[in-house]
Amino acid sequence: MAAAVTFHAAVLAAPLEPTPSPTLPAATQSSAAVVAQVSFANQDDLNRMAGDLDIWQVDHGTRRATMLLMPAQVQRLRAEGRTVTVDVQATARLAAWPVQAAAQPAEGGIPSFPCYRTVEETYATLAQLAVDHPDLVQPVTIGQSWQSVTTSGGAGYPIEGVVLTSQALPGPKPVFFLMAAIHARELTTAEAATRFAEQLVQGYGVDPDATWLLDHTAIHIAPQTNPDGRKKAESGLFWRKNINDSQSCFFDPNGVGIDLNRNSSFRWNQCTGFGCSSSDACSLTYRGPSAASEPEVQAVEAYMRAIFADQRGPLDSDTAPADASGVMVSLHSYAPLILYPWGWTQAPAPNADGLRTLGRKFGFYTGYDVCQSGAEGCLYMTDGTTDDFAYGELGVAAYTFELGSEFFQSCGVFESSIVSSTLDALTYAAKAARQPYVAPAGPEVISATVALTQVVSGQSVTLTVTADDTRRANSFPEDFPDLDRVPEPLQAIQAVRYTVDAPSWALCGFARPMAPADGTFDAPVEEAVAVIDTQGWAPGRHLLFVEGQDAAGVWGVPTGVFIDLAGEGGSVPPYAPQETPCVEVRLPWIERAVAP
Repeated sequence: MAAAVTFHAAVLAAPLEPTPSPTLPAATQSSAAVVAQVSFANQDDLNRMAGDLDIWQVDHGTRRATMLLMPAQVQRLRAEGRTVTVDVQATARLAAWPVQAAAQPAEGGIPSFPCYRTVEETYATLAQLAVDHPDLVQPVTIGQSWQSVTTSGGAGYPIEGVVLTSQALPGPKPVFFLMAAIHARELTTAEAATRFAEQLVQGYGVDPDATWLLDHTAIHIAPQTNPDGRKKAESGLFWRKNINDSQSCFFDPNGVGIDLNRNSSFRWNQCTGFGCSSSDACSLTYRGPSAASEPEVQAVEAYMRAIFADQRGPLDSDTAPADASGVMVSLHSYAPLILYPWGWTQAPAPNADGLRTLGRKFGFYTGYDVCQSGAEGCLYMTDGTTDDFAYGELGVAAYTFELGSEFFQSCGVFESSIVSSTLDALTYAAKAARQPYVAPAGPEVISATVALTQVVSGQSVTLTVTADDTRRANSFPEDFPDLDRVPEPLQAIQAVRYTVDAPSWALCGFARPMAPADGTFDAPVEEAVAVIDTQGWAPGRHLLFVEGQDAAGVWGVPTGVFIDLAGEGGSVPPYAPQETPCVEVRLPWIERAVAP
């Protein structure tokens, strides 16, 4: 299977109305890869095919999978009695992209896709963020790519990242690690990760959630974890793997490389009952000669071991503790899906309930279906993956986001339908990093507002919020007929509280209660109010942290809201983080909320 190919639409007879193929160079005409829908009998059959075929998308309702196929593969699959339907339009569309990339010089961004930064532009953005915001952004080199460690001139690219956190407040802090583009052709992913870094940094002191996240969380972002391969994709090639050419593909020089998301050290080549990755060096799912053989994988794994504590035992059945911290997200495309471990087995992970609940929060924001990646009816089984490593070795709540509907997603679709919802889901991931197996089960506070955004010391202000326990994906679509349809519990709100200038856990549990606007907390969605006395507050922008609690006693993640206290002359000093030591423990309801 070629790792990077060009396309010709009219190679095979297809039971579709023909579409005229684009004019292609002669060299392109000789390459005959096609996009096709292939039938499969059941989950086991699909898992077997996933071991060596490039499966893009799966429809479990019709039991058909979209794949990229070479002619010999089409013939083999048809000989097995499968229905293979060539998608002429999709094949022709893909065929045009390498030509466009070669013909259109870029004035910023990838040719034909100006919304996606190149590797160099991505790294320049990260470097500039660090220069402009040294108190919030620390650059970090996570490791090296295959080409950069094997060429004497260092022709490849390092894996660059940033750590986002306020240097004014000491740690330790919960960690959120976001990585992207481990598969080179998945264009949306690196750009989404880079924009998330920009949004957080630019929102500090302006957006209350971005502000408290950078004060009280360490957010690590690596947008380009396969930079050498990404450069191949930027040239118009349909490249997935890294560019390790130590094992050649005699029929296709572009078939070299190793699938970095099958090369991780956890459960490498250990799918239960199936070959979930390939031993063929030319296959797009080639797992490599040994576990973690690739420098990119070694770098990412070493980095995760350095930033996350090991919170799970060595046995497959060992559960990470309920108070485990840390979230890891790897951005991929396309499905669209939110996937969580395990991928290497259909058995549920020990923390399956917590993983599912947090995943459904992400699904609420993105509108994506949520499932265990290796489970019956979800996608297909995989081994040696990054998210299985993060959870399996370290106990970290780990996820794959499959973004959008194409690998080379159009800028129009990316801007209108993908980026905003993805950033919202990533924001929630960072909020949940302190208690990912607990807090997502609690309600989310939305619509937090204060009646007066600017006050003077001693003036009272009314805080009004909505606590909502319904904001999670809980649908069971027909195209996932075999999934375990575990419903998410819906509970009444039990309490709402707020703290000032520090989260509740930094104040030894002391918080001020809010009162139910209708007199009783008894529904899954409740409005709560409190009158806040600002007597004794120093001038400046103050940050409130608001949390809701459900009937099971679970507090959800905080939501921030600002109150500006004017100083002399009516001016408001800019936001400055408050280092609030843990104060004397007091009963959480010692101060009674007063409804307006």
